[in-house]
Amino acid sequence: MPPQKTQIACPQCRQPVPAIVEQLFDVTSDPGAKQRLLGNVSNYVVCRVCGFSGPLATPIVYHDAEKELLLTYFPPELKLSVNEQEKIVGPLITQVVNKLPPEKRKAYLLQPKNFLTYQSFIEYILKADGITPEMLQAQQKRVRVLERLLMASGREVRSQIIAQESSVFDAEFFALFNRLAESALTTADEQSAQQIVEIQKQLLEETEYGRRLVAQNNEIQEAIKSLQAAGKHLTREKLLDLFLTAPNDDRLSALVSLTRPAVDYLFFQELSERIEKAKGEQRSKLELLRQKLLEITNRIDKRIEEEYQRASRLLETILNATDITKAANEKLPLMNDIFLDVLNRAVEEANAKQDTVRLEKLRQIVAVVQQASTPPEVLLLQELLEYADEDDLARRLEEHAEAITPEFSSAIANIMGQMQAENRPMNDQEQEVLARLETIYRAVLRFSMKKNLEQSAPRVLKP
Repeated sequence: MPPQKTQIACPQCRQPVPAIVEQLFDVTSDPGAKQRLLGNVSNYVVCRVCGFSGPLATPIVYHDAEKELLLTYFPPELKLSVNEQEKIVGPLITQVVNKLPPEKRKAYLLQPKNFLTYQSFIEYILKADGITPEMLQAQQKRVRVLERLLMASGREVRSQIIAQESSVFDAEFFALFNRLAESALTTADEQSAQQIVEIQKQLLEETEYGRRLVAQNNEIQEAIKSLQAAGKHLTREKLLDLFLTAPNDDRLSALVSLTRPAVDYLFFQELSERIEKAKGEQRSKLELLRQKLLEITNRIDKRIEEEYQRASRLLETILNATDITKAANEKLPLMNDIFLDVLNRAVEEANAKQDTVRLEKLRQIVAVVQQASTPPEVLLLQELLEYADEDDLARRLEEHAEAITPEFSSAIANIMGQMQAENRPMNDQEQEVLARLETIYRAVLRFSMKKNLEQSAPRVLKP
């Protein structure tokens, strides 16, 4: 769950302003913590009354087990003594240590590195990520421009800022803005959220990079239409023809992204054979296409590899949590198809190695994922299957009265029909499940009839 905004006093005019206040940034247990810190989402004040913007003066503990970083920062203006600093930082470091498994509790945890200035604190974190001072200056400029856009009084003022700072609006700026938007839209009030949406729309319309993003999205939609028009029987030869007739590189990139598994060794072999047979301008066109396809597929594969690495880090973060089920539920929004693939591979590997401890932890994550992706009626049916006694079953139906609908009855009937329609003898377990389904189905019908009668029965008016 993301941290919530709270009301604090503006450091300059003392008027109340909303801000997210955090003291512990443990990126090992919460990967999003780093982005909140570096993206000026947490511990950052923007006052609409006096125009002040800057970091909030609060003690900070930063931890990254992968890089063996344990950093502390105490704003000089707080004038805290060493004893006072230890009283603040001690419990926070204890939280960090308690979340780590024993084998990852290393010597760096006993010697936190303290920083005298906020700038040096942030620069040290960025340096560990391979970010140079020049890169940092460019990022700071993006942040300042973003602040100006947020403080602008209206669309015309924002247009002036966009025109003045045209060189700033690149992929990094949009990534920074998207991180801010994702965080703000979950915590901001309706007015602030609407402002962010308006700024985003204006950036897409008035910046060169924004217009390119819109164009790329349009090309993706057109690529989907052309693939749908090609039908289910899309051969490598037809796919190659689609690539050849792509009107621009954005369309070509979109087509390759959508069909990457088909652009394999056999595809390139067929393309090479066509090149060998071609002559003149057609041969040059095919050779250029091959070069572009190699560049696009290499770029896609690199991005996919990075996604797998991120998914692997997320999985290890959840596995290292004290409460795995809670951590998995909190990270559900970050779980995509690649994460599920990594999770399945981890289960297979743990099974092969007979690592029962890791396997049990992985099964807890699997259970969370399955529950989140299973329709409510299926979960209810799974629960009812545990009750063979008709009295217990009747009580359960009463408890879930609102969920006992005609659609639920039809779902049970469909499952039974599918089991009976399979052209093979059922084993004992399957026969038992079918018998329980029949019992549940009859009980559901009785319950539904009773409920319908009660609802349709005329009410007797009391004198």
